[in-house]
Amino acid sequence: MDKQPAVYILASKRNGTLYIGVTSDLVKRIWEHKNNIVEGFTKRYDVHQLVWYEIHESMESAIEREKRLKEWKRKWKLALIEEINPDWKDLYNTIL
Repeated sequence: MDKQPAVYILASKRNGTLYIGVTSDLVKRIWEHKNNIVEGFTKRYDVHQLVWYEIHESMESAIEREKRLKEWKRKWKLALIEEINPDWKDLYNTIL
C-alpha cells in the first residue's frame, strides 16, 4: 500500500482500549505503534491491534474524519469496527 491519507483505530483487545489516529503512511505508522516507537498513549496502554481503517483522497478529509470519530460515543465506535471486522482481527497483515 503506497502512502495515502488514512484514519485508523487501534485496540488493546476486543472491546478494549481504543485509539483513533490519522496518517499519510498507514503501514509505517502502524509498524511504529506495534514496535513502541511512538511515545504516548498507545505505548503506555499497549494499544497495538489495527482493527479498522479508512483510506482518504486528501489529508484534509482524513483529519476531518478523525476529529468526527473522536467525538463519537464509544458504542458507535464499537459498531463501526464490528461492521467490517466482527472478529476484531488485527488487520495489519492485510495492508502490507
